[in-house]
Amino acid sequence: MAEGQQLATRTYPFSDPDRLNLHPFYSHLRDNEPLSRVRLPFGEEAWLATRYADVRMVLGDARFSRAASVGRDEPRIHPRQNNDGLLTMDAPEHSRLRTLVAKAFTARRVEQLRPRARQVANELLDNMVALGSPADLVEHYATPLPVTVICELLGVPTNDQDRFHTWSEAIVSTTSLSMRQIQEYITNLNAYMAELVAERRREAADDLLSAMVRARDENEDRLTEEELVSLAAGLLAAGHETTVTQVPNFVYVLLTNPELLAQLCEKPELVNAAVEELMRWVPLGAGSAFARYATEDIELGGVLVRAGEPVLGSLSSANRDGDVFDDPDRLDFTRENNPHIGFGHGVHHCLGAQLARMELQVALGCLIARLPDLRLAVPEHELVWKKGMLVRGLRALPVAW
Repeated sequence: MAEGQQLATRTYPFSDPDRLNLHPFYSHLRDNEPLSRVRLPFGEEAWLATRYADVRMVLGDARFSRAASVGRDEPRIHPRQNNDGLLTMDAPEHSRLRTLVAKAFTARRVEQLRPRARQVANELLDNMVALGSPADLVEHYATPLPVTVICELLGVPTNDQDRFHTWSEAIVSTTSLSMRQIQEYITNLNAYMAELVAERRREAADDLLSAMVRARDENEDRLTEEELVSLAAGLLAAGHETTVTQVPNFVYVLLTNPELLAQLCEKPELVNAAVEELMRWVPLGAGSAFARYATEDIELGGVLVRAGEPVLGSLSSANRDGDVFDDPDRLDFTRENNPHIGFGHGVHHCLGAQLARMELQVALGCLIARLPDLRLAVPEHELVWKKGMLVRGLRALPVAW
C-alpha cells in the first residue's frame, strides 16, 4: 500500500449468508486488497485477512494474541463479548488447559472410537429406514450421531441431549436468541455440567469428565473449579454443535451435485478425501470471528498492522486461494494437494478436529453404503436455512430413498 493511502472501511459480513455460497467479494479482496478494513455489527474496526498465507500467519504467529481481546471492544457479529474459555487465552495459560484434555482427542484415541461411531450410525439409519421415507436427516441422523459420541466420551447421559443441545445454541447464536436467552442457556449448561462434576467427584467412572475431575482434585494448580466446569461445558457444546451442522451441509452438497454422490457410491474409498475437500470448500462460518490483536507492529499482506490493532482471518477465503489450491472453487474429491485450514491453525487449531473428521467420515460412509439412492424430498428452494447464527446450516434436511 502506498505511503499515506487510506483504505475504505467496509461493512462486514458483506451480506447475509446465501446457503453455502461464498461471497464473490472475497476473491476480489484476495487479488486486490488482501488486508482490508472492516466494521462488524459490534466492536471496533478491524483488519480482514483473506489470503491463505496471511490467515495462517494471523492464526499461527504468537505476535497475534487472543488474550489481548479481553477488556477490548472486540469486533464481532454478535452483541455478547467472548471473555472466557480457551479461545481467549494465549500460552502458557492456554497450554495448561488444552493439554489436560488433548490426549482424549488424539488420532489414536479417536480411531478407537470409530467402531462405536459406526455402530451408532447404522443403528440410527436402521431407525430412520424403519420410520419410512421421507425423513429429516438432521433430526434422525446428523444430530444424534455426534451427540451420542461426545456424550459417551465425556460421560454425559445421552438422555439429556434435548436439554443441552438446546442450550448449546447459545454458543453459535448471533441474533437467533435474545441476550437474555443466551445468558440463560449458558447458565443452564454450566449448572448442568457442575452437577455432573459433583457426581463424578462422588463416584468416578471411566470417562473424560472423571479424568478431568481427578486432575483438578489431585493438583489444584492445574485447574480451578470454574475452569473445570467451563472447559467441560465447552467440550460438550463444541464437541457436537459444528458436526451436527456439517453433516447436513455435506449431504446437501452431495444431493445437489449428484455426480459427486455417484462418484462416492462408486468409489467409497474416496470418502476420507471427500471429507477433507468438503471441509475446504464449505464456508461453515457466516463470517470471520475471534480477532487476534497485534502485540507489536507487523507487516501483513503488504500493510503495516500497528500494535494493538485487531485482525480477523477468513478461513473460508483462505481455503479458496488459487495460489494454494488448483481451481479452488471446484469440488474435487481426487485433489492431491489439500492443506486446508477448515479446522483452524496454530495453538487454537480445533481441539476436536480428529473426532470431527472421524464422525464425518463415518456419517458419509455409512449413509452412502446404506442409502445410495438418497435424494432431496422437497425442491431445493423449499429448504430452510438457519438464521442469526455464527455458522451456516439447515434447520431440516428432508430426504427420500
